Amino acid sequence: MTLKFARRSVLTTAAAVVFAGSMTTVALAQDKIQLRLSAPSSETDQRAVALIEKFGPAVSDFASFEPSWNATLFAQGTELEAIARGNLEMSITSAQELAVFFPEFSIFTAGYVHQDAAHQVAVFNDALMDPFKKKVEDELGVKLLSVMYLGRRQVNLRQSKADLTVMTPADLAGVNLRMPGTDAWQFLGKALGASPTPMAFTEVYTALQTGAVDGQDNPLPTVVDAKFYEVTKQIVLTSHLVDLNYIAISKKVFDAMTPEQQAAVQAAADDAAEFGRQNQLKKEADLVSFLEEKGLDVYEPDLAAFRNQVQSMYLESEFAASWPEGVLEKINALGN
Repeated sequence: MTLKFARRSVLTTAAAVVFAGSMTTVALAQDKIQLRLSAPSSETDQRAVALIEKFGPAVSDFASFEPSWNATLFAQGTELEAIARGNLEMSITSAQELAVFFPEFSIFTAGYVHQDAAHQVAVFNDALMDPFKKKVEDELGVKLLSVMYLGRRQVNLRQSKADLTVMTPADLAGVNLRMPGTDAWQFLGKALGASPTPMAFTEVYTALQTGAVDGQDNPLPTVVDAKFYEVTKQIVLTSHLVDLNYIAISKKVFDAMTPEQQAAVQAAADDAAEFGRQNQLKKEADLVSFLEEKGLDVYEPDLAAFRNQVQSMYLESEFAASWPEGVLEKINALGN
C-alpha cells in the first residue's frame, strides 16, 4: 500500500509539474504582444520576404508577428481603417492610400519628388517628415516606422534608339505612351512630354506588338515579367517615379510597449526595409544586363531636364494645392 501510495503521489506530482509547466508556456505565449499584419502582396513579394526574414525574428522574444498576405485578413485599402479601429496592429501602406485621408501626402506620389532609394530614406528620416508623421499618428492612430523601396518606373519604347533617342521631355513629343487610366497617371504622362493613352495592363503587350501605342512605363521587373522586351527596343531610364511603401503600426500598441521593445521594433522595421531595398536594387541592376542581352538599348537621359519640367507642371497644377509650402524645396535639397 505504501508503495502504491508513493507511486500515486509521484505520478500526481509529476502531472502537476507538467501541467504547471504547460500553463507557464501558455502564459508566456499570452504575454507576448500580438502583431498581426495584413497586406495585399503575396508571401513571395520582396516586402513580405523582408518582413518574414528580418522583422519577425527580431521581435520574437516579446512579440508574436502574424502576417497575412494576399489580402486574406483585410481587403486592400481598408488596413489603415482597421488599425484605427483597433482591429489590426500592422500594415504595409502607400503614400497613395495615406493621401485619401491626408491630401498633403500626394506630394510623395508625384513625379521626381523622390530621386532614388537613398533619397527616399533621407526624406523619411528628415525633420520635414515630422508634421506628416504626427498628423497620421494624431488623427489616424497609425505610426509610420520605416520606408520600403519598391522600384523606379522607366519609359519603354518600340522605336530603336537609332530612330528615337530620348534625352529631354521634348524628345517624347508625339510619342503615344500607355499610362494607367487615372487622372494622376495621365497628368504624369503629359508632364513627361508624351501623349498618354489610358489602357488596361492586360492589353499592353498586344498594343506594343501592333503599334497601337509607342511605349509604356513600368519598373524593370514588370517589363521582364510581362515580356514587354519582346515587343520593344529600348528602355529610357527616366526613373520618373520612385515608388514606396511605409511599414505602419498601431500607435496605441506601440505606445504600450516598453522603451526597449519600441527600440527593437523600430530597429527591426529599419533592418527589414534595408534588406528589401538592397534586394530590389540588385534585382533592378541585374535586369539591366538581362534586357541588354535581349538586344534592348538601356540608357539614362538628362534627368535634370525631366525633373525640372515635371516638377514645374505639378507646381502649376491642382495636385500641388495641398502641398505644404516649401516642402518640395526641402525634399529637393536632400537629393543629389
